[in-house]
Amino acid sequence: MSSLPAWLQTPPPTLGLQLDAQRITAVLVDRAGGLPVLRAVASAALPPGAIVPSLTSHNVLQRDLVVTTVRGLVDQVGGRPRLVALAIPDTAAKVSLLPFDQVPSSPRDLDRLVRLQLRKSVPFPVEDAQVTWSRGGADAGSTLLVVTAMRRDIVQEYEGVCAAAGLHAGTVDLATFNVVNLALLGGPDGAGLPGDSLLVHVTPSYASVALLRDGALIFFRTRNDVTEPVEDVVHQTRMFYEDRLNGHGFTRVLLVAGPDVPDRETLTRNLMVLFDAPIMPLSLDGIASVGERIEASAQLVGQVAAPAGIVLRETLA
Repeated sequence: MSSLPAWLQTPPPTLGLQLDAQRITAVLVDRAGGLPVLRAVASAALPPGAIVPSLTSHNVLQRDLVVTTVRGLVDQVGGRPRLVALAIPDTAAKVSLLPFDQVPSSPRDLDRLVRLQLRKSVPFPVEDAQVTWSRGGADAGSTLLVVTAMRRDIVQEYEGVCAAAGLHAGTVDLATFNVVNLALLGGPDGAGLPGDSLLVHVTPSYASVALLRDGALIFFRTRNDVTEPVEDVVHQTRMFYEDRLNGHGFTRVLLVAGPDVPDRETLTRNLMVLFDAPIMPLSLDGIASVGERIEASAQLVGQVAAPAGIVLRETLA
């Protein structure tokens, strides 16, 4: 429990916002009462080239248009929130899973060690990066740290869009991480994701695959080559899982894809053949309810999973 008096604490955000290459989505969450409610959802497509996610160059190329779109979506969901939790494309940052036999107790020493290991893997000076990490699963006795590195000026681009729209981005995180967060809040009978789980998050411009063992991340890969079929990436991941991660089968395989993803049904069938098992959509059951005018279809959940996941992570922490 926080030791701060209530009037000094910052309330968690009620607005989740996702900026991506094809679309911006806003979700307003009502926390009053028991189960959170997705009270309103608004979304707008972007023209090609408005946002171009990249590790090494400007991402928001049509800033005025993006800011205007954000303002309009916030007006649509209502509530006049000021604080926003922001989900951004996976392809704007570099994710690494780094094993440590011993994790330094000093945050400063750990930061220095993490940055030293990142020098050979990030395509920009690590001194220019904003670096965050969290604990993943265990790897042969080692502790895995899930490390995200992103150029500071690119982080500031996304934060600047929010500021220009009259919002403050209190939390900025990658989209798929918060799809995972949403899945961890649910799962069978609200138990999260016990055992080994595979989550495939597909957008029109990239696909990310996450492996979790008892809810802890043990593998993460983002494919931004749209010419490489998602099924091939998943198959390669499965081979790595079985050969290198002592994998003996998944208790749950989740496919998360929004309405902009073409041939979702074909992808689902191909993955079912690959695993010889049902491919489950992500569900809001037990996590949140939806407003009267919102239908919680698999496509809608795929569209709102990241912005809803980041808000609910902050709300239910």
